[in-house]
Amino acid sequence: MGEVLARDGFGGIGVTAIARQAAVDKVLIYRYFGSLPELLRAWGESSRFWPRVADLLGPEPQALLALPAAERYARFFEHFVDALRARPLTVAVLAGEVHERNELTAILEAEREQWGAEAAHVLGGAEWAQRPWLQGVTLLLVAGVQHLLVRSRQIRVFGGLDLHDDASWQTLKQSLRALAALMLADEPPAAAPAPVPRRTRR
Repeated sequence: MGEVLARDGFGGIGVTAIARQAAVDKVLIYRYFGSLPELLRAWGESSRFWPRVADLLGPEPQALLALPAAERYARFFEHFVDALRARPLTVAVLAGEVHERNELTAILEAEREQWGAEAAHVLGGAEWAQRPWLQGVTLLLVAGVQHLLVRSRQIRVFGGLDLHDDASWQTLKQSLRALAALMLADEPPAAAPAPVPRRTRR
């Protein structure tokens, strides 16, 4: 599924192509999965496509959850960066989604939304209740990591960093760690003031 999807995109995927890639009779795919959408849903739920939240918590999830919020947040994002970098097929699918929107892309979108809700639950708690803006910042960071990886398929340097170099990604992870320390300090920073509407002349 992943190999065909990365190669042919959502417009070119089908049970016949997947069966050919897997060297099996397509009857077996219908027997075990029922339909192409169900097969895609099974692939989307597997860690082959998207890293499970449990995987991002590391080998000792309970130990990570017991850490201070800033350290928990930093490690989660460090693992997220590493997990997506290790899934080039996933990055190829993300790139394809920019151009296509159909029933199949919606299935993978739903899987990621569920993942996001689970991640928020794990990272949340009192810290999130005190910082209602943290959800938006986390969304921007998740989207930023995805964007840089998608861009790295076509370009090498972005913002002065070599996206094909491990050292650049280590720099980005250090930046995420520094940001986590700032955002999740003991005293939550005040929310940005609402913009004052401009008066228009009559």
